[in-house]
Amino acid sequence: MFKFALILVLVFSPLAALSSFLITYTEYKKHFPEDLPRARKLSLNFALTTFFFFAILIFLAVVAIYKFLPK
Repeated sequence: MFKFALILVLVFSPLAALSSFLITYTEYKKHFPEDLPRARKLSLNFALTTFFFFAILIFLAVVAIYKFLPK
């Protein structure tokens, strides 16, 4: 069970974080064209937050599925 959760976390959390980074960086680049380091920093912050959020969410979902669904 935990191996499956770990595999899902290692696959989908980085994808979600990368998507979050690309979307927010593109938007911040439009709003702060003169301050690109600030745009990168804010986008990286969103990406890390997204990574941890999805990692916890996926792990809890796998545990809940294994605990509450019949085998």
